[in-house]
Amino acid sequence: MNSTSWDKLIGEYTVFLRLEKSLSENSIEAYINDVKKLDRYLEMTGTLIEPEQVTLIHLKGFIEWINKLGMSPRTQARVISGIKGFYRFLLLEDIIEHDPTALIESPRIGRKLPDVLSVEEIDRLLSAIDLSKPEGQRNKAMLETLYSCGLRVSELIELRITNIFSDLGFLKIIGKGNKERLVPISQKALKEIDLYRQDRRRLPVIHKESENILFLNRRGKKLSRVMIFTIIRELAKKINLKKKISPHTFRHSFATHLIDGGADLRAVQEMLGHESIITTEIYTHLDREYLRDTIIQFHPRS
Repeated sequence: MNSTSWDKLIGEYTVFLRLEKSLSENSIEAYINDVKKLDRYLEMTGTLIEPEQVTLIHLKGFIEWINKLGMSPRTQARVISGIKGFYRFLLLEDIIEHDPTALIESPRIGRKLPDVLSVEEIDRLLSAIDLSKPEGQRNKAMLETLYSCGLRVSELIELRITNIFSDLGFLKIIGKGNKERLVPISQKALKEIDLYRQDRRRLPVIHKESENILFLNRRGKKLSRVMIFTIIRELAKKINLKKKISPHTFRHSFATHLIDGGADLRAVQEMLGHESIITTEIYTHLDREYLRDTIIQFHPRS
């Protein structure tokens, strides 16, 4: 480290990210590592200055350095975003008067559009589940819920029985940063959950810490993320689906089908638990991409 001033301000920034921004520990670690990269670069070049003394010249040198390290444009953009966040915090705390990152541009990156399943492909995946197997009904209820509610995989495996409000047709979801949101759930998904709960009662043992968790493995414990990935990949293989899919594909498909059907963007943002509507807007780009491809393929003048 250049000095204890870097240590002190990084410590304060960590507290800010945890308490004010409610970020996960993984996200906090990524942001802090970005700031530490800048500190390491300055130390390497013999520039022994405090964070508040960093100028645009120093930052341009730093960006050239990370570029020479062979980082992808996406990774570079993330690092620059981390540095910008740190200096916005210093500005907020009146530690600096001017933000040296204000004129820094992130490298241009194409927004990667996720694979989306059609409604027919989702039906085929769900129909491929073998209901004669002990885990069959559980898997059907899980995937129906994943698609019906557009959940993240972490939200699915943490779903609690006491957070299912069947009479109202809602789930209470604890999302990123422990933020709660209410998500509508279809009658079809609720029916599959009810059928699964009959099987769940027949489990030989349910571990105390998992008593309120809805989806359990055969040992009566909470499922892992890897398990959900495996179930989905095996079903895709079974129906010979060529798309590379994951639990997140169901979330992408949920959002895309809603927007294609004319749903309000703000409503979709609320259901997905996106902090920024910019994140939700990716699904309108998917729609535009499809429109462009269709015009190119079918227009007589193309």
